[in-house]
Amino acid sequence: MNSFVENRHASLREAERKAAELFQAIEDKNILRSGTTEKQINRDIYDLAFQMFGIKKYWHKRIVRAGKNTLHPYKENPPDLTVLEDDIVFLDFGPIFEDWEADFGRTYVLGQDPNKTKLRHDIGQAWAEGKTYFQSKPNVTGSELFAFVSDLAHQYGWEFGGPHAGHLIGEFPHEEIQGEEVENYIHPDNHIAMREPDKNGHPRDWILEIHFVDRELEIGGFIEQLLTVD
Repeated sequence: MNSFVENRHASLREAERKAAELFQAIEDKNILRSGTTEKQINRDIYDLAFQMFGIKKYWHKRIVRAGKNTLHPYKENPPDLTVLEDDIVFLDFGPIFEDWEADFGRTYVLGQDPNKTKLRHDIGQAWAEGKTYFQSKPNVTGSELFAFVSDLAHQYGWEFGGPHAGHLIGEFPHEEIQGEEVENYIHPDNHIAMREPDKNGHPRDWILEIHFVDRELEIGGFIEQLLTVD
């Protein structure tokens, strides 16, 4: 591995480490609690991130979803909900640390509801299985990885909730550098090997995201983090 790649991976790894630290502080400070709206939680996390790291800039919209809103994928903008007792909540934040993007998502269960607890467990297991599959297939394409994790949803008794299962990540703004083409997503129509270099000959780094839903129960669970950097 050359120094360019080593430095890139070190920067992405550090950005994710800080994002994980932020999410741990969200738990420690009991920001996710019943009686609070999604918008208020979003504001509280924004303030906390600024206090901890001076973050004002995010490379994508900050998402807090509770209850039936957890069914909705990223691009939708459902009405603001208030978190209820025994609710399920997921967070999807893309903070920028020294011009390097993080993209971190986690699901939280308030209470002991067995279906919500199982969902949170299953998405974590599926993410790990997705990474194992990716590592075992040197020429895996985005469509193949999407099909694998989508099939996992059914194996675990859920439905895959999003139009894709992840995307490129890098130095801000990666979307302007790499573009919005389907080849830059873990998408059913992306038939290019994920380990193919970018147009400058550099390795591409990926986020894997898992979104499982149950439309009858009106619950969804979401997890995402770096796939290609250990």
